[in-house]
Amino acid sequence: MKKAIVLLSGGLDSATCLAKARAEGFECYALSFDYGQRHRCEITASEAVAKQLGAAEFRCFKLDLSQWGGSALTDSNIEVPDHSDGGIPITYVPARNMIFLSLAVAWGEVLGAHDIFIGVNSVDYSGYPDCRRQFIGSFAETARLGTCAVDEKWQWNIHTPLQELSKAEIIKLGMSLGVDYSLTTSCYNPDADGRSCGKCDSCFLRHRGFIAAGVDDPTKYVDNVKF
Repeated sequence: MKKAIVLLSGGLDSATCLAKARAEGFECYALSFDYGQRHRCEITASEAVAKQLGAAEFRCFKLDLSQWGGSALTDSNIEVPDHSDGGIPITYVPARNMIFLSLAVAWGEVLGAHDIFIGVNSVDYSGYPDCRRQFIGSFAETARLGTCAVDEKWQWNIHTPLQELSKAEIIKLGMSLGVDYSLTTSCYNPDADGRSCGKCDSCFLRHRGFIAAGVDDPTKYVDNVKF
């Protein structure tokens, strides 16, 4: 069985991505990150999702991107905005996927896993530049040139199975693959009990996706949320 590293954030997309990797016959090694984010309940969610979907191993790598902030997700002095359309939002964490993919490559070399799954999306997403196809293709070549792959004549396969899917299509795919979405969390600004705010961009896209898919939204929201 081929091994794959699956980046797992505890959210809807990455859970579906893990289920997809498993369905394709990979032995999956789930990698999450404690990077100083305010939505730390995603770490607990990631571990629960990894267990539910039968990951061979779950690792949570600790690094502190809050040291320089620059994002509403890593800087407590920047408020998480409500949903809005247009532009790169302040919830973008500079170079986050580049950093995460680099660490996935490092673990992949150790494990002999040349396949990496990441749940990036270019349809129902917040406009982050590191979710676009051009970046993923470029990173795969950079990883080849910067690792043993260049001398041993193999390449990194960066899988993005959700790249061109809407949130509704992602949810339908996940339902068909047995994802329990009640275990996942997507909110950028959850309360102390891990309940979703219902106001941020991620909550908006998630809830709209469940409606479009015709699936009941299992998310636990704070009281009096109105979409």
